[in-house]
Amino acid sequence: MKKILVFFSFGVLLFGCNNKSKAPDTSGIKVNLDVRRFENDFFSMDTNAVPRSVQLLDQKYPSFAPVFFGGVLGLPDSAAVVESEVRRFLRLNYSIYQSAIAKYKGLDDVKMELEKSFGFVKYYFPSYAVPKIITLIGPIDAMAKMQNGEYSTDFLGRDFLGISLQFYLGGNFSLYQAQYFIDNVAPQYRSRRFEKEYIAPDAMKLIADDLFPDKSNGKPLVEQMIERGKQWWLLDRFMPATADSLKTGYTQKQLDWCRANEGLIWNYFITNESLETIEPDVIQNYIGESPTTQGMPGSSPGNIGPWVGWQIVKKFVEKNTSLKTEEVMNTPARKILSEAKYNPK
Repeated sequence: MKKILVFFSFGVLLFGCNNKSKAPDTSGIKVNLDVRRFENDFFSMDTNAVPRSVQLLDQKYPSFAPVFFGGVLGLPDSAAVVESEVRRFLRLNYSIYQSAIAKYKGLDDVKMELEKSFGFVKYYFPSYAVPKIITLIGPIDAMAKMQNGEYSTDFLGRDFLGISLQFYLGGNFSLYQAQYFIDNVAPQYRSRRFEKEYIAPDAMKLIADDLFPDKSNGKPLVEQMIERGKQWWLLDRFMPATADSLKTGYTQKQLDWCRANEGLIWNYFITNESLETIEPDVIQNYIGESPTTQGMPGSSPGNIGPWVGWQIVKKFVEKNTSLKTEEVMNTPARKILSEAKYNPK
């Protein structure tokens, strides 16, 4: 990586509301989510009759239970092993379950936020089948991998969206502060986002990825930046009133830094890095979770590439106002870059 040759402002600009286009009226679109609390059924099972209890869960959650036992818990098709490991998991994770039900006795506010977001999904994509929401307590040291290569606390199934409550117990939750967790699961710059207000944005990222899977892996840096930026732009359509800090995962200070230094950030890319690079280590520095971006000031966020890509996509959309959302998402990254003529000052 080349040495940085530009200077960045450490000043913070004060921004009020974001200059977003007016959100469409979705009041006529009614979404009534089916929310199911799998963790309550699972942790209340009769441990003296585990095989029968698992069978009942399979009947109640026909699409979810096999994913939970086989994928989330990683259990084999062996009744004896399943019985032993289920008992073990219940014993080791009961305190986490207690913390979760204490924090999430009800999910009405989360449900309302998700229903609003799915209202926008149905506005733009009327045929999209809204999944049921199933909450769970899974292993504290395991995350799901999204199609774009990023890791998520949640996951999509055939007809459900699973929300792993063990990753939303509050940034200061004791287990998140354990050194093993920090070193092997989620460093603190990530676990600070394990808060209730991130549940809906995290879920909608999965929906955006489901609608338009990111297939840019292995392509040049600039194309990956724009493809990730398209997904952030789509997330913005689904959650127009949600704070950008929740959608991007940046702190507000990091967002302000990006806005104050947009021109210098772009100048850094075109001066110090080849936007055509396909070197994984270089790309990972700009498209990947980290506390900050190597080569930029400490005020910068990690994963800065998607933010730049987002700005490029917004500039492209400003110049192509007749395009529908689906058309924007299907526009090749190269065409977006060419027509956006992105050159912030």
